[in-house]
Amino acid sequence: MTAAVVAAFLVRCVMVLLFLPFSALDKVLGFGHAVRQAQEVFRPRWLARLVLLAGLAIEVFCSLGVVAGVADRAAAFAIAGYCAVTAVLFKRFWKPGDFRSDPDGRGRGLFWDFLKNLALGAGFLLLVVGTDGSGLQPFLDAPFASSQPYRSQ
Repeated sequence: MTAAVVAAFLVRCVMVLLFLPFSALDKVLGFGHAVRQAQEVFRPRWLARLVLLAGLAIEVFCSLGVVAGVADRAAAFAIAGYCAVTAVLFKRFWKPGDFRSDPDGRGRGLFWDFLKNLALGAGFLLLVVGTDGSGLQPFLDAPFASSQPYRSQ
């Protein structure tokens, strides 16, 4: 096993660490709280639960795909989309109305969380397309194929 393979594995593990185990476990252990939070956007309780379960599935299965290298580009693409969607739906920095007026306000904190979500999603897109864009065509040709991240050169 080469240093590059070990580095690739460790980087992928750290990338998904937020989702698996932490966010997924938080949703499972605090399901009621998570449903109430989801109801801020999705009013009917059944819809909030459904959206929450879909998010949990993305966090678990796509994280495992990224780490294992199984359909890892598709998994990373799904997580990137998940990051963008959760930023827009749950990090609405414009809503509190104090973004410009209060440097310590809720809007400013949400703004940084919004940007962090987008930045994390962009990091996952790098797994999809590669740092030089060379992975885009292989992804478009076979989106569920493995990028073979642990193949020794």
